[in-house]
Amino acid sequence: MLFERLQKPTHLAMLTGLLALWLPSPLLADSASAKPARESDIRMAELAEDESVEDIEQSAPLQAVPTDNDAVESALTSATAEPESEPEPKVRPGEIFTLLSSDVEPGASTRLAWAPGIQIAGLSQPTPVLVVNGVYAGPTLCLTGAVHGDELNGIEIIRQTVYDLNPDKLSGRVVGIPIVNLPGFQQGSRYLPDRRDLNRHFPGSPEGSLADRIAHSLFENVIRRCDMLVDIHTGSLKRTNLPQLRADMNNPEVAEFTRGFDRMAVVHSTGAPGMLRTAAVAAGIRAVTLEAGESHRIQQHQISAGVNSLTSLMERQGMISRMFVWGDPEPVYYDSNWIRADHGGILFSEIELGARVSKGEVLGYVSDPITNAQHPIRSTSDGRVIGMAVDQVVMAGFAAYHIGTEAEVPGE
Repeated sequence: MLFERLQKPTHLAMLTGLLALWLPSPLLADSASAKPARESDIRMAELAEDESVEDIEQSAPLQAVPTDNDAVESALTSATAEPESEPEPKVRPGEIFTLLSSDVEPGASTRLAWAPGIQIAGLSQPTPVLVVNGVYAGPTLCLTGAVHGDELNGIEIIRQTVYDLNPDKLSGRVVGIPIVNLPGFQQGSRYLPDRRDLNRHFPGSPEGSLADRIAHSLFENVIRRCDMLVDIHTGSLKRTNLPQLRADMNNPEVAEFTRGFDRMAVVHSTGAPGMLRTAAVAAGIRAVTLEAGESHRIQQHQISAGVNSLTSLMERQGMISRMFVWGDPEPVYYDSNWIRADHGGILFSEIELGARVSKGEVLGYVSDPITNAQHPIRSTSDGRVIGMAVDQVVMAGFAAYHIGTEAEVPGE
């Protein structure tokens, strides 16, 4: 196997190793068969408050009445049920996998390079793409990390997952892009050099803004070659997220897809326009967002949860065969809301991430450092804290606590 397996590197060594994956020469520019450009009237920096906030607040509610012979109800019920054993599929030999103008033989692991063609030619740095092509036929799973350049947990989740795979025992293919937003990663920034949020520009355009062009290149050259996508993120703006999936539970195929992730809570979210998972689902690819922890940090507990869930997904999809012990299923949070601070000051939390809370319970206080006034923030519903801000200076209107309410599954 071409990949050298690394065991528990230091954080610095891990990031250094990822940077060493860069290849010396870029690939050709985008294909001439790309889709027509879409109009863009953006004239200023896009500094969205927080994907994890906007995604929820702008999400369409879970459909109360199924529109296709109870398909939605069945999908929601099955998404919270215990995984059932399935008959073993017939084993078929793998095939050559062509990606980014390269042929990867069955049973091979390799590093390719994706270059969106947006930099000065003599200074361009291709983005590493890790590919494991199994000796047996199966689906193609794509893993993307650091679409926001300051989100580090996903980088390590992908590294550990991909380097643990043995192509001689794999059915299907795994494509991992640990660092999608390479310029942002190098600068420690969430955004692209043009100050745009890449996760608001998919599937992109070959003639649009810088973000449009990068999104288009990635989507056309890599994402469309995949059957499944897990886009890994963290909280932002000094917020942290309980390990969770963001998924459109109104989509029966996506709802069924979430069953493969062990010990991972599911938050219903239809997704905002321009998000990678939204564009992927629209293209017929089963896709979810995996949120874990906070930005600018390497958090091993969150990383372990992500690696475990991806391992269970591959086992569920018949890609690997391991002695895997499933844990108790996590709930589906069909409804959730962010609770905002009504006053400015310093936030001090009274609860921890993952805590179960009751309506009216004090979650934390905002302390005015000048007047010494203490302003409590109370939960607006019963539920669980699935996201929260770390203690910090806040202004009035800051989204501080994300409370999820468990699904009431019909028939139970």
